[in-house]
Amino acid sequence: MLQKNTIDFLKSLKKNNNKPWFDENRKHYESSKADFEILVQSIIDALAKLNEQYGLLKPKDCMFRINRDVRFSKDKSPYKTNLGAGFTIGGKKSNMAGYYIHIEPGKMFIGGGLWMPDADSLKKIRQEIDYDFSTFEAIILEKKFFANFGNLSTENKLVNAPKGYETNNPAVEYLKLKSYTVTMPILDEDVLNKSFKKKINDQIIILNPFIEFINRAIIN
Repeated sequence: MLQKNTIDFLKSLKKNNNKPWFDENRKHYESSKADFEILVQSIIDALAKLNEQYGLLKPKDCMFRINRDVRFSKDKSPYKTNLGAGFTIGGKKSNMAGYYIHIEPGKMFIGGGLWMPDADSLKKIRQEIDYDFSTFEAIILEKKFFANFGNLSTENKLVNAPKGYETNNPAVEYLKLKSYTVTMPILDEDVLNKSFKKKINDQIIILNPFIEFINRAIIN
């Protein structure tokens, strides 16, 4: 669970997204960051039970900076209004699939997968889905997985089958994808509940076969 002060800080930051206010409230930010770090470590511990390689991660390897990169954005707000962390074997710069948690009042979610993989990784994922579609389909249509995460994101999906695949391929709609990700919304009140840690752990277990399938494709 997170502390109410952490959520209150994010709400205030959204209303006062400027450096003078942030500097005045830096102590509040630091306490919120420390609170989130405790949650991140608990997620690392849960993941390590599924794959010991996650146990090599430290919270700093997973947590994203609150400062925004505004160089190419019309929105010059200096700070993100969320706390986020990605959990990937090898750290944030890894090309592997992983898990993600997003803490932002009114927009909270947990998710997993691989967003916009490089060309080589995407090719390997498509090949694995084509080769072992029955397993992939069973994973994404599994009752608990589908009930919690629904369909895969279709962001940037191709209109036609990718080169080398026929339009009548049974997996074609998944082969058209350029990202392999799913998300599940989280209620604001859930993160303040003592049962939140268990809720996250349960979702990690549900997501795990999906993440492992993608990573197996990339490694092989």
